[in-house]
Amino acid sequence: MFTTANFLQYTQWSGIATLLFAALTVLAFILKWGLRFRLVGTTGFMLVVTAGLFALSIVPLSRTVIPGAARYTLVYDNGSTQAVIATSPQITPTQLDATLRQAVSNLFSSGRSGTRQEDKLTVRARTIIHPEPGTSVPVYLGEAKRSLVSRENSATAVEIYTEKFAQLPKPTA
Repeated sequence: MFTTANFLQYTQWSGIATLLFAALTVLAFILKWGLRFRLVGTTGFMLVVTAGLFALSIVPLSRTVIPGAARYTLVYDNGSTQAVIATSPQITPTQLDATLRQAVSNLFSSGRSGTRQEDKLTVRARTIIHPEPGTSVPVYLGEAKRSLVSRENSATAVEIYTEKFAQLPKPTA
């Protein structure tokens, strides 16, 4: 995966190419070349590419990795204050705690809008069990809440529903 340092290097090279196209465009206008208006478009396009690469060089693209977290899939996200992730039925409470902390950190965005009544992002974890053939039942295993106001506010409240783990199928070895 590309890092912000990679994008900064690409920004520098793209900036140099943009300056070269700009100089070529000025030269084309001075010498009245037939392709001078195409060079204006190319220079404008290079400006947009350079600006995009610069934006990617200052925004962190990395995801939070918490040791012990299990894989999860985002199954619902209202883009505001609620999200639901799906986990494996073989998850342990310890893994679920780490997974919820990782998910709530990864799903945080300054673009999410809270309300005065609800200014926290709530991520609930669920799994699907099959008590009998042809029947699927969702089981909510826990939830994590964190503030939508500040990224630096790392106070994440995690609640694990330990009584729900009794419903999960036991692993067969």
